[in-house]
Amino acid sequence: MIDGFLKFLEFGLYHIVSFSSYDHILFLVVLTAPYAFKDWTRLLLLVSFFTLGHTLSLLLGVYDIINLKVNVVEWLIPFTIIIMALYNIFTAGKASKKSNPIIIVCLVLFFGLIHGLGFANSFETVVGSDQSTLLSIIEFALGIELGQFVIVFCVLFFGFLGQTIFRFSSRDWVMVLSAVVIGLMLPLIVDSPLFY
Repeated sequence: MIDGFLKFLEFGLYHIVSFSSYDHILFLVVLTAPYAFKDWTRLLLLVSFFTLGHTLSLLLGVYDIINLKVNVVEWLIPFTIIIMALYNIFTAGKASKKSNPIIIVCLVLFFGLIHGLGFANSFETVVGSDQSTLLSIIEFALGIELGQFVIVFCVLFFGFLGQTIFRFSSRDWVMVLSAVVIGLMLPLIVDSPLFY
């Protein structure tokens, strides 16, 4: 029992912190960029909403309730990251981002749903016949949450360094990170199998 728990916890953790899933890391970068350590409770809540969306769509995909074509999901994932980065660019330095959290919570939850669908087919192959799929997904979600906390901490830490040591303004930090992420994601949109 504990072996299965650790297996899926570790699987979820490495699903996030592995550079092979850099799209997930980049989503967390643009999600975290506008925040500082003092905003950690709000940020962890957002990250948890992403995990909730990811877990719900993983469940719906594994149980074949929702089944999008892989090429559609592969196109939607970088698209969600670009939307989040553009949202950052258009709201950087404005108070509206902090005063109206409902928009960002809804975006993060919806984007979590899309990202979870991208992994549903692969996840089924990992669950053994003697294991509970539902329990495995919950254990996997805990690992994802831990991995996301690690990435969020790193982005907050580098943001703190950039803004205190190198004197970047918060607005510049958000704009530069978001622009870099857009530059990294655009080739994935253009080269997507959706267009072939």
